[in-house]
Amino acid sequence: MFDLDRWREIFITLKKNKLRTFFTAFGVFWGIFLLVIMLGSGSGLHNSVVADFGDMATNSVFIWTRKTTIPHKGFPRGRYFNFRNSDTEALLREIPEIDMIAPRIQGWGGQGNNNVIRGLRTGAYSISGDYPAINIISPVTINKGRFLNKLDIKHKRKVAVIGVRVVHDLFEPDEAPIGEYIRIQGVYFKVVGVFQSRRSDQGADRENQTIFLPFTTLQKTYNYGDVVGWYSITAKDDVPASVVEEKAKEILASRHSIHPDDDRAFGSFNLDEEFKKMKGLFNGIEILIWIVGVGTLFAGVVGVSNIMLIIVKERTREIGIQRSIGATPWNIMSQIIIESVFLTTISGYIGLVIGVGVIEGVNYLLVKSGANNEMFVNPEVDFNAAITALIILVIAGVFAGFIPARRAVKIRPIEALRDE
Repeated sequence: MFDLDRWREIFITLKKNKLRTFFTAFGVFWGIFLLVIMLGSGSGLHNSVVADFGDMATNSVFIWTRKTTIPHKGFPRGRYFNFRNSDTEALLREIPEIDMIAPRIQGWGGQGNNNVIRGLRTGAYSISGDYPAINIISPVTINKGRFLNKLDIKHKRKVAVIGVRVVHDLFEPDEAPIGEYIRIQGVYFKVVGVFQSRRSDQGADRENQTIFLPFTTLQKTYNYGDVVGWYSITAKDDVPASVVEEKAKEILASRHSIHPDDDRAFGSFNLDEEFKKMKGLFNGIEILIWIVGVGTLFAGVVGVSNIMLIIVKERTREIGIQRSIGATPWNIMSQIIIESVFLTTISGYIGLVIGVGVIEGVNYLLVKSGANNEMFVNPEVDFNAAITALIILVIAGVFAGFIPARRAVKIRPIEALRDE
């Protein structure tokens, strides 16, 4: 393996036919280069989709009310109904699989109608009444101050957590919003926190124009009584969100006299199922990338094997001399295999380095340009994938040299010496 004469002979052989060596190595280089580029591109697409979730709890489900479509217990079809505070207690009491539950209700305005006032400035924003758990289920980044807490809910405090876009619209650039007041529905709310969305899609701008109020305070401010708009619920570990979803709908249907078969009376979104679909899609894409990449690499390895067969034929006389002076079959085979592994590993390593360099270069340009590219975020090549590719290269080099090496040891010394 570390015989200096052997390595000198390998370099002499490769340098003798530089053009042939280049094109042979290029096949392996191109295979590994394409594999790295495709893996990096796949990760960029995957990261963009994951970023759209904004660190949301993936084992969550969201449930809201719609019109009934089946008459039941004397109630006609087309009936509207609302969740109530007592439903929250019932869900927690009767569904042990629930980890967290966050009732939510929406304030009026925000759709083009100004609903928030501060001094001489007004704005139209989304007003949301929430529990502290919502910042675990669908978290935002708190830039200043704090988020809502349990005491805010219990004492119906008049506090607000506002998005960065609200700060931009209602406050001066050098003005600190914490401790200041804004007016909603004629009621003054003290700003206790400023947040920024973690999402990367267009929803981030909408979320940054949101104002969070304590759930109980918003109910009172807007005279909603005990109405609940919808629920955000997470399941406990190792429990599918679909289990919680089915049980919650069953309990809520019973409490509000909804027909058991009226599937359209509730609207719901199961993030757990959507995340699994997305994960399955990208697993399939990754498998396809490896199939295409390894297939391209295999084509390059076949080229190396064919060239090694030609080299063996050209060196028939030389091999015969080596055998006649005592070289063992393993000496002959190891020389051919080492030469093949060296050629595939070096060319593949260069392809790997250049491929990673291209991916990092693209990532650098995306970051430096400040482009808001929602479809391609932080392309990267996983370290384990790079190591796997290198291992495949070494194994491929062994196989590429094995057949020519077997042919070399089958050459009889007498016949080899006669070769012209």
